[in-house]
Amino acid sequence: MVEQQNIDWALIRKQLPFEKTPQQEAQRDELWRLIDINANSYVSLAELDKGLRDVLHCYQIFECKPAIIRAFTAAKGAVNNKKAHGDYYIDRSEFRLALLYLRQYFEYFQAFARVDTDDDRRIDKQEFISAKAKIEKWTGPIKNADAAFREIDKNNGGFILFDEFCDWAIKKNLDLEDDDD
Repeated sequence: MVEQQNIDWALIRKQLPFEKTPQQEAQRDELWRLIDINANSYVSLAELDKGLRDVLHCYQIFECKPAIIRAFTAAKGAVNNKKAHGDYYIDRSEFRLALLYLRQYFEYFQAFARVDTDDDRRIDKQEFISAKAKIEKWTGPIKNADAAFREIDKNNGGFILFDEFCDWAIKKNLDLEDDDD
């Protein structure tokens, strides 16, 4: 589990140029060139992972594998285009979204980790209920914690898994960035 730490969100935003500005587009072009080490016009999960460490120097995100996997998976199907190499890679048209999703899912992972107090990569009902006030700072009011837990636990496994938490966080527009918890 990623150790609880203060996150420098401004640095994360600087390291992941996902905005639609000419300056950040130029930064993405250079990053793409450096991350696509084979110059084959597509990037694998392993190349993106290595790029986070060696090119972007996003060490906090590099250590957060569930966020990387979730972001890569979301990005590789986000643009409707025909890929010569199938849906196992991201191409240049999906790269901006990959950077955006890396930031988003890293934030969700940080929230998830703050609720998962026993670090078993799943949130049980007691952890969720105990963290209700904290979660409400990120998502707004939760009227019934039991009902919310059941809603999030899509597979009815008795635990909230990271993917389930992400699906709910997206719907709730979870915002952790300015929370100093």
